[in-house]
Amino acid sequence: MSLYGDYLKERTNDQIYETTQGFATYRFIDDKTIYIIDIYVKPENRRSRVGSDIADYIVGLAKIRGCTKLIGTVVPSTKGATASLQGLLAYGMTLESCANDVIILKKDI
Repeated sequence: MSLYGDYLKERTNDQIYETTQGFATYRFIDDKTIYIIDIYVKPENRRSRVGSDIADYIVGLAKIRGCTKLIGTVVPSTKGATASLQGLLAYGMTLESCANDVIILKKDI
């Protein structure tokens, strides 16, 4: 585990899944919902299935726990927000809501 992973474990209830190509942080919101907070894929591995594979791994963990809903968010004012939104939509997520500077997407799993 990375130093960032150690930090998350020590300071939050968030979890991290790391590979050599990228990582994702996630949190179980309740018994039925998992929230993927962040996904990062190294630039040379983008436009491949790395991001989807990382998300699939986390969704697999969620299903084992009985989760039926995946949540993801995009903050439109951040750098790369358009690419993030495109990635979540390509993963099959749909708009749940938006307010202020946050777009919330969902997917049944």
